[in-house]
Amino acid sequence: MIQNLPVAFLMNKSPMELFHAGGYIMWPILITSLVGVTVVIERVLFTLREMKNRNPEVVERMLEKVEAGDVDGAISIGNQSNDYVARIMVYTLTHRETSLQNAFIRSSNKELTRFGQGMPTLDTCITAAPYLGLIGTITGMMTTFGSMEGDIASAASKITGGVAEALIATACGIAIAVIGLLPFNYLNARWENARHEVEDAGNALEIIIKKQNGVNASH
Repeated sequence: MIQNLPVAFLMNKSPMELFHAGGYIMWPILITSLVGVTVVIERVLFTLREMKNRNPEVVERMLEKVEAGDVDGAISIGNQSNDYVARIMVYTLTHRETSLQNAFIRSSNKELTRFGQGMPTLDTCITAAPYLGLIGTITGMMTTFGSMEGDIASAASKITGGVAEALIATACGIAIAVIGLLPFNYLNARWENARHEVEDAGNALEIIIKKQNGVNASH
């Protein structure tokens, strides 16, 4: 079992022994790590699903239909796809008579918000973990200095226990922050990539619409 696995580079203690030696601050550190892991798993699964559904060819076909004047055909193509950019295009074209620009902004904000869900929570976990570790450092050192009164030899176990609490809490807090940064940066990159793809589709649609309006005005 994992509780019995030796962790040689961490004071030769098992994970459960380390958790116990880290003091009470290890509970909020544990909760923070569990929240962070939950968010990462959910966001990664969401991102992979959206990447799988991504189909740039559908968007290109929709733009071709719009350029050919077949807006209803473009909407029909988009309705058959789970691509988030296609969904934005469908909503925009459906409400083109009311306000094309506002429809695009509303639908794109809705889709991009889905990509950003959970990111503030993950950011909070990454930021809070080292501070919780620092609190563990402070309480551990307070325990150490408090044990130095009187006979130091008899209080040796309390002194080493306080030092261990400080080191373990600090190490766990920093480890959570460092490990959490990897998926956080990846998810941020995917978020930015989605935003660029949406902007590119919006710019292409705007160019086509303005081109058609210019042709109609000349006639």
